[in-house]
Amino acid sequence: MNAMGKLEKEVKTRARKQNIQKIILNTIYGVGLMSVAVLAPNVIGALAKLGFVPGRNQNYKVKRSLTRLVEEGLVFWEKTSKGTFARLTPKGREKIEMLYAGEAGIKKPKHWDGKWRIVIYDLKERKRGLRDKLRNTLASFGFIRLQHSVWIYPYDCEDLIMLIKADFKIGKDILYLIVEKVENDIWLKRSFGLL
Repeated sequence: MNAMGKLEKEVKTRARKQNIQKIILNTIYGVGLMSVAVLAPNVIGALAKLGFVPGRNQNYKVKRSLTRLVEEGLVFWEKTSKGTFARLTPKGREKIEMLYAGEAGIKKPKHWDGKWRIVIYDLKERKRGLRDKLRNTLASFGFIRLQHSVWIYPYDCEDLIMLIKADFKIGKDILYLIVEKVENDIWLKRSFGLL
């Protein structure tokens, strides 16, 4: 395997580890409560839709991440007559809602690093409702529309985009780019208060 192949593999492995917990929280948030038997395949499926190839011991990794979420007080186990289910605590629900509200989803540094974050998506006409939802979500977080399906933001928002990909199940239909220069970007700098 060449150096580039190793680098890509390392980046994908790190990104998968960082996002398992977010996908778990998001999945439970969307359903309300979920058994591990149902949760694990959903999380692994969400990772696959983000472009991650499932590896060995994926169920173990999901369970380990879930245990950490319980230890952090974000998830708790609820026993019912139908079995034991994972449910969000108020703290876990608040964390997900904060991510969606932008309070924790995008951390603005004191100084801009001079790089633009661009989100490009390509959703078919039959997914028009999802496309509208994505557009509204990006706008609510302060992204500016450059072209029809191209949005821009000046700060690191990769975690937010990964969460959106998982939630909307559009991993392969949306691209996250980091670019150093955008032609005629003075108006963008003014719009974001960077001048």
